[in-house]
Amino acid sequence: MKETGKAIEERSSTRGYTQQKLAKETLDTLIRAGLQAPTAANKQEIHITAADGSEPILQEIEAEKNRLREISDPASNFYYDAPTVLILSGDSDFVWSDVDAGIAVENIALAAEGLGLGSLIIGCIRDAMLGEKKEYFAEALKFPKGYEFKIAIALGYKAVSKEPHEIDLAKNVTCLSQDS
Repeated sequence: MKETGKAIEERSSTRGYTQQKLAKETLDTLIRAGLQAPTAANKQEIHITAADGSEPILQEIEAEKNRLREISDPASNFYYDAPTVLILSGDSDFVWSDVDAGIAVENIALAAEGLGLGSLIIGCIRDAMLGEKKEYFAEALKFPKGYEFKIAIALGYKAVSKEPHEIDLAKNVTCLSQDS
């Protein structure tokens, strides 16, 4: 596995995957990385649903996303045909679940990079997942009672590569301390 700093520097969004399935041990490692993320008040409320890329429910989510966005001919589906999609849900009444899910999904993305895998953090299905089919999708994805979609991540072996984005410290950072 890559050193953490290297994984952070080299990770980028992957929008093309081979169809090679992830080994169970690899998937377990990624799920554990997500569940080991810190949560507010140590609530540990994040739930992960693992779906094979061929699961029909993913096509239904895609269709609903496209319907809501009035997209008739998308260039690809929301998970770019990745062989695995993890969908994170959280307690809909806990104010910090969105933040906790974001931390968990970043842990997963960095673990994937460390293992030589590609990942794509997915928020574009939010409207579909929280819209009029919210309960249907929650049931189909086996979310715990009172949980709702927070974020998703596509995972697999990279078929394409992309350079990580450049950072601009002068533009994106303000230091209030004289010592920084």
